[in-house]
Amino acid sequence: MAYQFQFEALVPYTGQLVDGMLHTLAYAASSIVLGMAIGVAGALALIYGNNVLRGVTRAYVEFFRNTPALVQLFLIYFGLPTLGLRLDAPVAGVISLALYCGAYMVEVFRSGLLSVPRALSEAGAALGLRPRQVLVHVLFVPALRNVFPSLASQMVLTLIGTSLISQIGVEDIFHAGSFIDSRTFRSFEVYLVICAMYFVAVQALRVVLGFVQRRLFPKES
Repeated sequence: MAYQFQFEALVPYTGQLVDGMLHTLAYAASSIVLGMAIGVAGALALIYGNNVLRGVTRAYVEFFRNTPALVQLFLIYFGLPTLGLRLDAPVAGVISLALYCGAYMVEVFRSGLLSVPRALSEAGAALGLRPRQVLVHVLFVPALRNVFPSLASQMVLTLIGTSLISQIGVEDIFHAGSFIDSRTFRSFEVYLVICAMYFVAVQALRVVLGFVQRRLFPKES
């Protein structure tokens, strides 16, 4: 007997799906912003830091890039209370995603900064700019141009990775889907709709990032 799709069973729960997706986008945006900040700080530590700072940063990058993101999430949410640090589920989810995202962005920003010809920084110093001014005004923009596609890909992966945080009870799109599934017993329809919503969100993010790239770096578009 052929399977009978019953998407109409999900109509009463449209509001919950939309709210779940909005929460997912908010968690993704927060994680991306924090991850970028971690990435920039880590890249600077690897390039300009002392041996201790470079060692700590390298250990962080290796740990978060070579262990499962779900295990990291559980370690932060379920493990830290053992040490006396208890975080709310949304906070733990965002921190976990940000640390995981940041570990990859460290290498993205580092490669970008190293890709800028040394002559540019020497020219900035010759003009009397301080090291911080050289970094911000001379090196960062061309570095960002060089790595923007990689940066955009990492943002997309972070958005997709938000699906993990439902495992600790965060009210995202998957949490909403689980609730709807338990009420309608239409698992295939529920998760097919969630896949479609993620697909639309990812495509929208790609469009936005493409627009940003064209605006910031018109010669590279």
